[in-house]
Amino acid sequence: MMLSILIPTYNYNACALVRELRALADSENVEAEIIIGDDASTDDMSWLYDVESLPGVRLWSTAFNLGRARIRNALARAARGEWLLFVDADARVSADFSLSRYLDDARHAPVVCGGLRHPAINPCPAATLRYKYECRADRRRSAAERQSHPYMQLSTFNLLVRRDVFLGIGFDEQCTDYGYEDALFGVELQERGITILHTDNPLIHTGLEPNSVYLEKAETALHTLQGLGGRMHGHSHVENAANRLRRWHLTWIVRAIYWLTRPLLRWNLLGKHPSLKVFAFYKLGYFLSLR
Repeated sequence: MMLSILIPTYNYNACALVRELRALADSENVEAEIIIGDDASTDDMSWLYDVESLPGVRLWSTAFNLGRARIRNALARAARGEWLLFVDADARVSADFSLSRYLDDARHAPVVCGGLRHPAINPCPAATLRYKYECRADRRRSAAERQSHPYMQLSTFNLLVRRDVFLGIGFDEQCTDYGYEDALFGVELQERGITILHTDNPLIHTGLEPNSVYLEKAETALHTLQGLGGRMHGHSHVENAANRLRRWHLTWIVRAIYWLTRPLLRWNLLGKHPSLKVFAFYKLGYFLSLR
């Protein structure tokens, strides 16, 4: 059973990750190819040529930026394996991560989500908001917790999918910017009655952005959510809260408070000690203010 490990990247050096995955496949005797998809990076990506010489590693590049969904779909079509393992470029292999365990789990479901976790110490002091948010989320990322809401807890950060199942659905290419391509994939799986198995086979997420960058990405994701026109109904906490406020005719109050306090909210979120409650309110107010 051949495995295709698909790593899309844009202006990010994933050399260590590729070497770790190649060494792990060899040590576990897993037949695997690794395809790195460079999505028209503009930074120096010379590291790609260093890993291209590794056995079973090949490059797939684009002349122009495809975006998060299209690059992953393209890599899936280029894959030769029966199973696709999507891995984000800013992942690192943990001591308890196993490719052979993934393939054992694949006997029980066509989609297997291994999960993720974060380093015990924040690797980026300027990333207090993202690190704090992710550490709280890690407490709800056990396999048992994710399996209780399997379709709402799907993440493409570390996801195994049978190739024929994925090609029958694919990531929604309407998601050209950051956010929600994985959530929409979960919605499609649920609507088609396709089983997801959540397991504790995590990779470590190391790509934490400074607060200003992460806040901008959160805003971009909210624009993406608005552009989906309600397709995430019941699957997005922000949209669910916004819909409740609309039913109660209270959106104007939240918008007013948001605009009055926006400078203070941003001051908190961009500082050294951001509040996750402030972050939640900021996202709700921002979403309700979109036109």
